[in-house]
Amino acid sequence: MLASLRPALIITRREVRDQFRDWRIVFPVVVLTLIFPSLMNFTASQVVQFVDRYGAPVIAERLIPFLLMVVGFFPISVSLVIALESFVGEKERRSIEPLLGSPLTDGQLYLGKLLAAMVPPLLGSFLGIAVYLFGVYRQVGWQPPPILLVQILLLTVVQAILMVSGAVVISAQTTSVRAANLLASFIIIPMALLIQGEAIVMFWATYSVLWWAILGQIVIASLLVRTGVAHFNREELLGRELDSINVRLGWQTFKSALVGQATSLGSWYRLEVAGTVRKLGLPIAAMLLVVVGSLLVGASQADKFVVPPELLNLDNLNQGFVEGLEAVRFYSVNGVGLIWFHNLRAIVLATIIGVFSFGVLGVLILMLPMVLIGYFAATVAAAGISPVLFLSAFVLPHGSLEIPAMILAGAAILKMGATLATPARNQTIGEAWLHSLADWTKIMLGLVLPLLLGAALLEVFLTPRLIVLLLGG
Repeated sequence: MLASLRPALIITRREVRDQFRDWRIVFPVVVLTLIFPSLMNFTASQVVQFVDRYGAPVIAERLIPFLLMVVGFFPISVSLVIALESFVGEKERRSIEPLLGSPLTDGQLYLGKLLAAMVPPLLGSFLGIAVYLFGVYRQVGWQPPPILLVQILLLTVVQAILMVSGAVVISAQTTSVRAANLLASFIIIPMALLIQGEAIVMFWATYSVLWWAILGQIVIASLLVRTGVAHFNREELLGRELDSINVRLGWQTFKSALVGQATSLGSWYRLEVAGTVRKLGLPIAAMLLVVVGSLLVGASQADKFVVPPELLNLDNLNQGFVEGLEAVRFYSVNGVGLIWFHNLRAIVLATIIGVFSFGVLGVLILMLPMVLIGYFAATVAAAGISPVLFLSAFVLPHGSLEIPAMILAGAAILKMGATLATPARNQTIGEAWLHSLADWTKIMLGLVLPLLLGAALLEVFLTPRLIVLLLGG
């Protein structure tokens, strides 16, 4: 592995040396490394003085670690610019032909460019963190806990990998720097939302959650690197001169993959839908593990978020359920449509988010109902109510259809995400994704929608009656 990586480091050294010769790259890094931390030090000292005056030191305690995270993030934002320019910029300057003619493999060339885009911004980021910590210690005497400092440094590294890996994929798949800069919004917007989420964690001081944020970003960054290496091809990079969207060809590709060899609805189910389910064997197995894991995670939270025991007797559960029937439109056709639309909306949202996260975040959304089921089952068990009775009344009647629909939808989302990170033989990345989208559509139209409709009917007309019957109403 080290022998195969050594040629890639040759490209990295070449790129880093050229970057340090360009003042347009060095100047922003120096400014963000030295001036920005000094500004944050001034802000921290002013906030500490202000909140001390009004007796609210907790604000300063939460703000200073947040500013430390911001100081680490801003210099690595330069890496986005460097990475976006890595391939397509050299192509526009006509300096990429000798590089692509080298004996390096596509993977070595790609990894060399990837590492080169991260080195200067990360060095600037670490230096900026050191400047900020030195200044804030001298002004207000604050020192970060060692675990928090490790978390901030790891967040800085994984965010740099995440941004750079996404930007290099864009740079390798576009034909102009202008197009790459426009597509960068698909990196900037998710990163901005991610920083906002991390800011909430920092202000709530729930630093243990940062480990999950680090792990999630490592997974997505690894998949982005895998995507870039899988779909990088120097011949296509040289031969591609113009980005264009052929809507007609794209529709024909999608339609052909959706219909396949079917000549009727029955043959479509027999040939296409059944064949797609067989291809989803591994993702379905993964979703089954996700379901079991979600139940265990939910059950483990029952002793941390305790419900008052007086609310968990059968009489109160039955009374509260009966009072809520009318508000949720049970025993009505409108209720069926409401629940069906709600479940479809959740799956569509999971699919959209899954497209931008290789299916990872989409599966997390689908996990939430199972986490709640596990939590409530453990909660009622702690109150002396049989969890079997709870599951039989509240979950199993409609869950017998809804849970398989969720597993199938999650498997299709995972397959769509894995397509981006898997080399496609004799297909462009767009064609491979359209085939994967067609498989998702087959699962949704052929299985998930009917299953969710049946689950909504059971949830509206059968589950309430079983709950009242089993709870003694």
